[in-house]
Amino acid sequence: MGSSPRNGQPRTLFGELLRQRRQTAQEFSEEAETFAREHGLDGTLSPRHVQRLASGVTSEGRPVRTVHQSTRRLLEEMLGVPIARLLEPVRKSEKNWQAPTDEDLGLRARIAAGRTLDAETVSLLRRKLDITRIIDRRLGASALLGELRGQISQIERVLCDVLNQPVRSDLAEVLVDASALAGWQSLDQGLVDDSWDHYNTARMAAREADSCALEAYACAGQAVVLLDIGETRLAVELTDYARTIAKGRVPKLLYSWLTAGYGEACAADGEKQSCMRAFDEALHSMPATVDTSDTPYLVFDSTHLARWRGNALARLGAREAIDVLTDVLRRLDPTFARAETALRVDLVQVLTINGEKEEAAAHAERARLLAQQIGSARQRKRLASLLS
Repeated sequence: MGSSPRNGQPRTLFGELLRQRRQTAQEFSEEAETFAREHGLDGTLSPRHVQRLASGVTSEGRPVRTVHQSTRRLLEEMLGVPIARLLEPVRKSEKNWQAPTDEDLGLRARIAAGRTLDAETVSLLRRKLDITRIIDRRLGASALLGELRGQISQIERVLCDVLNQPVRSDLAEVLVDASALAGWQSLDQGLVDDSWDHYNTARMAAREADSCALEAYACAGQAVVLLDIGETRLAVELTDYARTIAKGRVPKLLYSWLTAGYGEACAADGEKQSCMRAFDEALHSMPATVDTSDTPYLVFDSTHLARWRGNALARLGAREAIDVLTDVLRRLDPTFARAETALRVDLVQVLTINGEKEEAAAHAERARLLAQQIGSARQRKRLASLLS
């Protein structure tokens, strides 16, 4: 049997590395087991196997020529040296051969982790995000935002180390979706700075993914932050930019959504004619059959378009908004708690302007209850402002 790396002369470069690391076969075996567990690898190395690799000969005295694939991968990722090199006889000139530094190995480990991320993993992340989106619509952001932030941080870290370009682009798309959702949740919690930053992350990730559709989507979401802080003119400019880069290059449903967002910004800025033209264009752009397979991040149809139009009319103080919003309220999916909350606050706004205080009070009571249930600081603030 080959000698221990501590008390004998190593015959392979692997054995020389163990000598330099001042490790016994048992110690290296334990380290390898920990490394494999932490990095999701299948390889194992018993102390006896470590001794064979260090000496370069089997227990029968034959040279070690082959290593199991899982063991090869484990050693290469731990030591940053190809297996063929590790098993070469050590030469005199290599007695002072320097093992990779901890920093070298750290970067190699990150790159190795990036290699393990494949299309299936990206698909799992997408499905997890879809579930988060559904829960958000029903229960609000308060229970989800912390978890979503953690998911975003994880994706950002991994994205930096993925070298496979198709996988990198797909992962960047997931980051856009997650960051935009976190931006919307943060805004609903009244965290405008956080919301702004999340949307900036989404815009940068969209460029990494080389997707004008996702960049336009992130820009339109960020424009809502501008509306909430009173920067209505900047919101008009940003939503117009989003429409411009998207026109003729994105699915019709997304373009309709972007145009409705532009109309909403125009209403907030007091541009009634531009607002109405935008909503007419959004209606014209809306496909006859809604298909979100290309835009899974988008929840939008004719009912939601009518809700947005009602919101714009309410901002403009138009009495027509009452009928539009009341009709939408009858048609709205009851699981869309946040949408119902916003719609009722819009009704409070337009009913109050038109002197219908009793009906406004009824909607305000329901909106207040919903806002409390979903933890929407944004809608509570709007409601308090309208009723003050």
